Amino acid sequence: MVYDPDQDAEEKREVRKKYRAMQKITEDQRVQPKDYSAELLFNQVHDMNVLFNKVKNPQEATLDSNALLNMSSTTAAKARAMKSGQGAFDIDDFVSKLITFMGGVKIMDQRHADDSEPEEVNDGDAPLDWEKIGRKALAKSRRVPTTDFMLGPLSIQQATRKQTKRARLEKNKEDETKPQEIRENDITRSENETTKNVAEITKLLIDQQSINLFHFIINPNDFAQSVENLFHLSFLIRDGLCAMELDEETQEPMIWACEAPSVTDYDSGQLQKRQHVMELDMATWRRAIEVFDIKQPIIPQRPVYKQDTSGKWYG
Repeated sequence: MVYDPDQDAEEKREVRKKYRAMQKITEDQRVQPKDYSAELLFNQVHDMNVLFNKVKNPQEATLDSNALLNMSSTTAAKARAMKSGQGAFDIDDFVSKLITFMGGVKIMDQRHADDSEPEEVNDGDAPLDWEKIGRKALAKSRRVPTTDFMLGPLSIQQATRKQTKRARLEKNKEDETKPQEIRENDITRSENETTKNVAEITKLLIDQQSINLFHFIINPNDFAQSVENLFHLSFLIRDGLCAMELDEETQEPMIWACEAPSVTDYDSGQLQKRQHVMELDMATWRRAIEVFDIKQPIIPQRPVYKQDTSGKWYG
């Protein structure tokens, strides 16, 4: 379809007229789909294809889609009403024969040749031979089926729930245990380590004045504490107690302690809050130690936290 806003007005009206007439017919067909033959529907689709060659604008294309949608609903209703042989299509009978074909239900005369009458026996333990039905399907289609190709299990037997009586559990009073009673003196209140570390970093930053960011936070002996140092420093930057900029000559990130801005500074528009994300992985940590020749940490090594195993509660 080629879009043509300058299509002849008379031709455009004629196309719309035919589509509205066809839409009226398709709406009537949706009500009584059995009264129309498949050949009639096929001819209508052919007429719509011919008429679609004159569609050059979106409004006419919308009319075409509405008429086609009505026609597809009619054909779907006719497909559901199709008959197979003398009666309607029986899904349970089809699945039962499919199981038999794949070896799920064996014929008794195949297992015992002495029996006079063949009898079907449900061999529930026998696996289904999917390759057998697959070879039949390959003759019709080579398209790979998706996971939702088959609907529901192949078993058509309704599982009955067994009614069982539950034995009453007799509890022994001697085996019962009471929950642990917690008292106020059993709760060990730990200090807020983050607040403590931020306060210590603030003092060190004031003493250092202006210093390279990596020199300040990198601990050459401990990668984990280097990450913690960067985390603690971020609180100072958030509160405006630490400033950072690139040096004009060396292009190194330099930080220093400063006074926190007031509310007036933000209200006047002189300062604006911005957020940045900095990644410090082990490769960057090693590279910073090598480039800036860091031998000793500025922030002292903190003792490794040891979990108390005394069994007390912590708050």
